[in-house]
Amino acid sequence: MAKNKSSTPDENTLIDLAELFKIFGDSTRIKILFTLLQGQRPVNEIAAALNMTQSAISHQLRILKTSRLIKSERDGKLSIYSLADSHVKSILSQGLEHVGE
Repeated sequence: MAKNKSSTPDENTLIDLAELFKIFGDSTRIKILFTLLQGQRPVNEIAAALNMTQSAISHQLRILKTSRLIKSERDGKLSIYSLADSHVKSILSQGLEHVGE
């Protein structure tokens, strides 16, 4: 990122930011993130909460994980998903605040 805060970030940073915002362009992914705001969950619980198939949820989880918005841990045979960090919660909160204005 550029050193001077008032200048525009470099092209690669802007491309990465645009890709991040694309991830938020899908309502299913947003629903998954809001489900994970309530705490970590395995795929079957996320699928049940959103009334979707585990396959459909798994596909979206892969995208979210690749984008580093969520992380997973193994618990035996289960993968347990959670938000990657507090930045994700901030992005969601600020987005809600913005659309609520």
